[in-house]
Amino acid sequence: MRENSQAVEQVSSLAVPRQVPANLHRALGAGELIDAHHHDRNQIVYPAHGLLAVTTSQGTWMAPPHRAVWIPAFTEHQHRAWGATDMRGVLMSARTRSLFPKPTPITVMPLLRELLLALTEPDPLSVAQRRRLEAVVLDRLVPSDDQPLHLPEARDDRLRDVLAALQADPATRASLSELGHQVGASERTLSRLFQVELGMTFPQWRTQLRIHQGLMLLAEGQSVTRAAAETGWTTTSAFIEAFAQVVGTTPGRYLADLQHR
Repeated sequence: MRENSQAVEQVSSLAVPRQVPANLHRALGAGELIDAHHHDRNQIVYPAHGLLAVTTSQGTWMAPPHRAVWIPAFTEHQHRAWGATDMRGVLMSARTRSLFPKPTPITVMPLLRELLLALTEPDPLSVAQRRRLEAVVLDRLVPSDDQPLHLPEARDDRLRDVLAALQADPATRASLSELGHQVGASERTLSRLFQVELGMTFPQWRTQLRIHQGLMLLAEGQSVTRAAAETGWTTTSAFIEAFAQVVGTTPGRYLADLQHR
């Protein structure tokens, strides 16, 4: 796996966060990073095309074109594009209430997509027009139930080291006991930390990591077979089955969505 194909990057390790202005319509190249920053208003981040990783201290959310991410005001975050990505960022008016207290994936249906595009096009909108569109956006915000597109981050240093080792080599066959030996923790301790800090088992987290890496590889133009091999699946069919369960669509349909939205 290439060194830059890391699903989770530590926002806290980046430069001091900065504020960035206005609504955003920006074409990002493959692997391009928008450094850690925050806004004084709520924001909706949406990839009209491509795949966007949205990272906060709580982990990373993967957003394909049928998902957006709500980012509450003053939440430090960064973005990375996987494949050519048309990124849209809508800063809601200061008067807009905060619907969700933490970063939340949003299901993007056709009407919401068109509203987000309209709010980020270069044609200027009057204040009244913008507020009317925002009101409809708020009515159309439906949290997505695909938690697997969220890869949570750990607090315990030993668990963080285990996650870093898995991110560096998602295809590794190392057991939790073997990984624990590397970081100086027992399998039992690590199993407990996975449940307490990440809310899932070790196999569940590793599967989600592999699906995240698969999403990125496909967005970068790799074949389904290559993505399956590089993320540790024994067969392409096993990857396709797991991908469909986690993402809600097959890799082939996901690729078509990336290319034709």
